[in-house]
Amino acid sequence: MDYLALIGRKEALFENDLLRYHDELGLMVSKSRFLVIGGAGSIGQAVVREIFKRNPKVLHVVDISENNMVELVRDIRSTLGYGRGDFKTFALDCGSIEFDSLVASEGPYDYVFNLSALKHVRSESDPHTLMRMTITNIFNTVKTLRLSKDMGAKKYFCVSTDKAANPVNMMGASKRIMEMFLMRESIHQTISMARFANVAFSDGSLLHGFNQRFAKMQPLSAPEDVRRYFVTPQESGELCLLSGLLGENRDIFFPKLSEKLHLITFSEIAKRFLGDRGYEHYECESEEEARDRIEQLIAKKQWPCYFFTSDTTGEKDFEEFFTDQEDLDTERFDTVGVIQNKPEFDDDALNKFENGVAALREKQTWTKEEIVNLYLSTLPNFAHKETGKYLDERM
Repeated sequence: MDYLALIGRKEALFENDLLRYHDELGLMVSKSRFLVIGGAGSIGQAVVREIFKRNPKVLHVVDISENNMVELVRDIRSTLGYGRGDFKTFALDCGSIEFDSLVASEGPYDYVFNLSALKHVRSESDPHTLMRMTITNIFNTVKTLRLSKDMGAKKYFCVSTDKAANPVNMMGASKRIMEMFLMRESIHQTISMARFANVAFSDGSLLHGFNQRFAKMQPLSAPEDVRRYFVTPQESGELCLLSGLLGENRDIFFPKLSEKLHLITFSEIAKRFLGDRGYEHYECESEEEARDRIEQLIAKKQWPCYFFTSDTTGEKDFEEFFTDQEDLDTERFDTVGVIQNKPEFDDDALNKFENGVAALREKQTWTKEEIVNLYLSTLPNFAHKETGKYLDERM
């Protein structure tokens, strides 16, 4: 699949810096031991590939998805082969004692890359998944970082999101609070992060859904008013590698905006996707019409699409990688900007948030409002957009 063409680009984003640091990155990887957490997701697999092809001494991958892990191994064996180092995968939850045992027995590792996350805005629709997102995105990160510190890791890398800049949804807010906790941890452990745009055709994304709908001969559905930046899966892995290996303590890397990186609507990508497969898109007036006419239209090499105006909770009007209050370095790299952070944090606010989450979990029942209020007390400027409508109510 030509990801670049589908998202309206001709050139890859990070080629200049990858060429500039080619030898340095290769040497660092070849001398090091890596642990990748969440390595079977779309971004995780891309990171694993970037590390594997540079022949690390050790590359161990952890993920809760056993099936995705199998596909990761098959994909690497079928393309990159076997390499020279120790490559192993472990179907584990990084919040478990089994993970702790793995680190104790297989470590120490020089670099720990954490790509595990609940990344979907739809995860905030109910209090139970929202709590799991809070634990996964924030407290499992803190836990695995402290394990990294205890074993003497050189660097802990964790992926953030562009949605952490002035967040309007709970997923973005969870990553922003994660960043705040990592500022506190950075006093004792060197860390770096990356914020980047939507990863085109990543697992569970709307664009990945286009593949599923096409394979199952079902209509495509997409918002026509939401414009987003997209990176390819490979570019997501490249940015994480650059930040994880070359970032200084507390740095957050992000793609520089340029003529190579531009906004595009989901509906436009849907049209390109269908055209690439030999079909003309046909705009329907409703979901019902799109479902009812699928066979009739496909017979004429047309594909039913329902394009709509977005009104679901958590949709941000525009995307941004940084805020006006953050200190930027745009000179260090050609294609990457860097947010430079000082070890500034509100210890009382972080402790209050942590204790508040623990108290809710201890009583074993909670409401979404209770969780949202904890977020609001920690992020006073959090502009949470609650419309009462969620993506699960869409086709």
